Amino acid sequence: MCVLPARLQHFVLLFSLVAGSVAAHAQTPLRQDVTAIPVSRSFNLIGAGAGFLPVFSGANDYRAMVLPVVRLTWRDRLYWNALQGGAWLWDADDKSVRIGLAVDPRFGWDPEDGTRVAGMQGRDFSFDGGPVVQWRTAAGVFTASVYRDLGGASGGHTAQLQYVKALAARGPFRLNGLLGLQWFDRRSNDYYFGVQPAEARPGRPVFEARSSTSVQFGVNGSYSLTERGSLLFGAIGSRLGGGAADSPIVETSVQAIAYVGYGWSF
Repeated sequence: MCVLPARLQHFVLLFSLVAGSVAAHAQTPLRQDVTAIPVSRSFNLIGAGAGFLPVFSGANDYRAMVLPVVRLTWRDRLYWNALQGGAWLWDADDKSVRIGLAVDPRFGWDPEDGTRVAGMQGRDFSFDGGPVVQWRTAAGVFTASVYRDLGGASGGHTAQLQYVKALAARGPFRLNGLLGLQWFDRRSNDYYFGVQPAEARPGRPVFEARSSTSVQFGVNGSYSLTERGSLLFGAIGSRLGGGAADSPIVETSVQAIAYVGYGWSF
């Protein structure tokens, strides 16, 4: 399996984050969504955005990227939300509970991405996929997923629990908050954060990563500028769990991504 160039990987990552942001217009009551950004009456959206993000997971260095924004659905069953594709297979009568399948990308890295990974073998891009359950409540939206590496890079498993809450809705302004936990098994972490004997050197000892749980938190929002056009913005922070953060290739366990964009819903 080939390794995607680092610039392409980060383009795709930020594409995923910004494309998950959708325009919101004044509406009552507040509408919760499975992503951190409030949703307009139309799920479909196109636009463009720019963001600031780490060059690879655990890196101190950041870079700016400019990218398109796309979000589409078909009959409220099949959807393409940036890089995440999926299908809802079962709904409760009021759609408060939905069960489906989804596929997400998993990004690797190139040795050129940072000094601590220089001389190592690159880690492959892959896809994770599996069942997803969404539960909408008056307090917010809970989403749980259990994924397996479908691309064969690590052969590992991950599980995620995410909570999204509408924080503010005043006129054209919308703001949502996000909290999330993501568990990575030993095989997944060791592939992306481990150091093999052939890759060891002074200052970078052999390292076998353990399973770990990462924490994600942030806010996203939108401001309606026209009937269909909105300014999109957000900041998301994450903290790597110890099983990955203890790796000698990790420069920092806490990272942030910030972005701004413009979307047109239809």
